[in-house]
Formats: sequence, structure tokens, C-alpha cells
Amino acid sequence: MNEPETQPKESHRGGGTVTMATVGRLAGVSQVTVSRALSDPTRVAPATLDRIRAAIATTGFVPNALAGALASRRSRLITALVPSITNIVYAAMIKAFSERIREHGYQILLSETGLDPADEETLIETHLSRRPDAMLLTGIHHTARARRMLLGAGIPVVEMWDITESPIDLCVGFSHVEAGREAADFAAAAGYVRAGTVSAGDERAARRKAAFVARFARHSDAAVEQVDFEGSASLERGRQGLAELVNGRGFSRGVVFCSSDLLAHGVVIEARARGLAVPGQIAVIGFGDQDFAAHVEPGLTTIRVDRPAFGRAAAEVILARFDGQSPPAAVTDLGFRIVARGSA
Repeated sequence: MNEPETQPKESHRGGGTVTMATVGRLAGVSQVTVSRALSDPTRVAPATLDRIRAAIATTGFVPNALAGALASRRSRLITALVPSITNIVYAAMIKAFSERIREHGYQILLSETGLDPADEETLIETHLSRRPDAMLLTGIHHTARARRMLLGAGIPVVEMWDITESPIDLCVGFSHVEAGREAADFAAAAGYVRAGTVSAGDERAARRKAAFVARFARHSDAAVEQVDFEGSASLERGRQGLAELVNGRGFSRGVVFCSSDLLAHGVVIEARARGLAVPGQIAVIGFGDQDFAAHVEPGLTTIRVDRPAFGRAAAEVILARFDGQSPPAAVTDLGFRIVARGSA
């Protein structure tokens, strides 16, 4: 017995694509009417609009935002690039930035760049191909080609989490060099004559460390012992860093300046495991004032930066540009401060 013939069904997954024509057929209106309802609902009769909305809900249709952007020259999309999505430092900034931007009807497209400028360049090109209305970057050091693409894009570009007198467009940050210098001055004022550093493979961390080393040399004749890691920070690397300072460099009775609170916490754990008193024998200074810094034992002395404030400030300068206003300044320096706790 032959099976009855059936018409092929329009698939919503993989095969056919739900279009405005699909929605129009289901709602009993033309594709033009669907388009009009999406672009300006006030131009469509309420009963017709209800049918169109019901059809959209039934089919799962998602309007093509890019098509609307071509007409309005606005995508309502802002792209953001950060070295690490899981790092709380960047996550807190992006959260505050996104909340402020969404209040004005914009959405965020977020990508993780890692620490390689070439990878960032590739992502910048990819994001610009989506025709965003603005772009948020982390840091001020980019490849020459990335800078050319950004300068040629003709959109607001904010470099966040660093400071420079010559930004691509706008800059919201603080001086990593000054942060390193102030940490060295703080350590010297506290009476430490020996110092070591444990640093991860971030270019900004390297600048903080170099500034610390150079400034501490003004206060002490003892060489600063340095342990550097490629890649990101971790508790394990903090422990390994102190182990190398103690076992490999003979370091004792001094202060250890770390490129992050995570490394600093690892140093404290390793010191305690070795029976070294903190801060009596090993003092520790971190960076970032992450949420746990005040609650470990002893509490971490660290460099505090107001992460949410950076995100909000970056959003405000972009929104000012969208409104045709000039931001208060091309460069916004939000600064930092040292928070003294029990570890130093």
C-alpha cells in the first residue's frame, strides 16, 4: 500500500528559515505590513498588530537587526573586548558598563581576546564587520593594523583600564606605572628593605612591576627578586612564585608585590604552609582589591581600583558621543588607592 503524499513542512531548525513572509502568511497580512509593524507599530491597526505579534510568538521569528541598521545607520550594538571573561576585574567593569548601556536601548557583543595583540586584532576586525555603533577595548596597546581599522571605523572607541595621552578616541583608566611606584613607596615607608615580585603575563602587570622595581631601588640597595609567569594568575602560581623566591633566590624577611590579589593570596597560603609569619617574615601586597581580599586571613593589603566606576564612566562617554555632546575629556583618569590590611 502506497503511503499518502505529504507536503514538505517548513522547518524552523536547519532547513527552512522563518521570514517576515512566513509571519505574514500566518497572520494573514503582507510582508510589507509585517515590516511596517516591526519598524513603526503605530502605523498598523491594533487588531492587525496583535495577529502579527501572535504569529511572531508562534514561529519564533527574530527580526533582522542588521537590515534595520542599514536603513537607520544604527545597529544599537556595542562591542566589547576583554582579555578574560572569567576574571572578576574585567567582569565587574563589563557588568556596570552593560547595565548603563542597556538603559539606553543598546546591547553588548562581548569577546575574549586573551593576552596576544594579534588575537585582539583579529577580533577587532570581526567585530567591526558587524557594524557596531561603538567599541570598548581593554588597554591601550594594540597592533598598528588594529589602530588603523579603529581610526577608520568612524565610531566612538573607548580604551579602558589604562591611561595614555594619545588615545585612539577616548580613554578611561588609571596609571599602572604610578600604581607600581606608590606600592614601592608604601613598602619602603613601612620599613621593608628587601622586596620581591610575583607577576603574571599581562603587559599592564609588567609595567606595574617594572615601576615598583625601579622605585624600590631608590629606597634600598638590595636587588628586587622577580618571578614572572606567562599567562594568567592563579593561586597555584602564587604559591610557586613564593617557593621560587625562597628556595631559588634565598628571599626572606621582605615584601612581595604581586600583580593580582589572586597571586597574593597564593603567596600568603605558601608562606603559611612553610611556617613563615605574614607579615612578620613575608609581607604581601596585591592588586585589584577583589571581593575576597578583605576576608582572607590576614586581609590583603592591595591597590584598589573602583571597577564598576570604570564601566559606568566608559558608558557615559560613549552615550555623550551618541547624543552629539563632547565628553568632559578625551582622557578620564579615575585613579587608584592603596588599602592597607594585615598582610603588609
